[in-house]
Amino acid sequence: MSTRVYLSKHTDQTTQQEDTPVCLRIQLSRATVKDLHRRLQYAYQRDDVRLVRRLTVLLDLLVHQVPIAVLCERWGLSPSCLYDWQKAFMLRGMDSLSYRHSGGRPAKLTPRQKKRLVELIEAGPLVVGCETACWNSVLIRVLIWREFGVLYNRHYVCTLLHNLGFSFQRARFVSDHLDAAKRLAWMAEKWPAIVQAAKRCKGLILFEDEASFAQWGSLSYTWTRRGHQPEVPTSGKRKGYKVFGAIEYFSGRLFYQGIDGRFNSEQYQAFLQSIMDQTTVHLFLIHDGARYHTSASTQAFLMAHRARITEHPLPSYSPDYNPIEYLWKKTKQRATHNQYFKEFLALTVSVDKALAYFATHPDTVLGLFGRYSEESGLELPQAA
Repeated sequence: MSTRVYLSKHTDQTTQQEDTPVCLRIQLSRATVKDLHRRLQYAYQRDDVRLVRRLTVLLDLLVHQVPIAVLCERWGLSPSCLYDWQKAFMLRGMDSLSYRHSGGRPAKLTPRQKKRLVELIEAGPLVVGCETACWNSVLIRVLIWREFGVLYNRHYVCTLLHNLGFSFQRARFVSDHLDAAKRLAWMAEKWPAIVQAAKRCKGLILFEDEASFAQWGSLSYTWTRRGHQPEVPTSGKRKGYKVFGAIEYFSGRLFYQGIDGRFNSEQYQAFLQSIMDQTTVHLFLIHDGARYHTSASTQAFLMAHRARITEHPLPSYSPDYNPIEYLWKKTKQRATHNQYFKEFLALTVSVDKALAYFATHPDTVLGLFGRYSEESGLELPQAA
């Protein structure tokens, strides 16, 4: 911390006394002021009310030269408190901006017991003898009482779980056909090899997938007045807008094509042909094992165009390995969430508008490749 202290002697012109009071004006360095503002922002993020108040007072006092009397009235503090804060900051710098634990009742669970509780919760309710596979605060309250003889209020159990690193989340399905070894080999070996091959020939890496956008729309969370659940009209028509899509790894370029009817091999091959018509370099095609990707006619098409396309199937049951899945989610957020489509044409227009937005914002598309830029070990600027 760098500060400057200026002394100024104010002379009483009526008496011309030599022992007039001396005023101290403290000037902080630019780096110190910047650090104080950074700490203030961090205190806001942590909702640390005491530290926010103290940092704000110090900035007003030392940087903006607000009089102590004004700050005392504004914050309801005594002058001695402000002088103590100023003195502590001048003596110990940033180290003075912390609060020690003020005490209170000792924790009912020891650190070892908390560690054991974490292990039991992660093992699941069925493992510890419950008849349900879903944890709730009441069950965990009973678990704590049974294992450690400590009885908590069920509302405090939620706070305890939060402090232990847990949150209340919705479960998701994961296929029991996942082959962990193949998935690991794909990310550790196959993927780096694809990137290197594409770099050598200056080709394009395309992650391809399909999506269907329902005319009855899609529901999502939104802010609304308490007690008034949002209602979205729906026609109930069981019709969807089918879209082929592919995103390019090096540039964030988006290729897409809407179709009528169902996905099939002929439509998929037409989409690949349209991509070849728009490009001139070699294409490294990454897609899943959908039937129209692996059909005999599609394999014959890929073989006939092997000078332009190299196919790389993803591991089975691994949609999380295809970044374009996240693009479909973003498209639904922009195009179909909580929206009403009386006519099918309105749906197609909304979806095409959202896709056109992503096609003109490659930086947004590049942000979808986080898994590959992190796990491949390759420092690629476009995926940063």
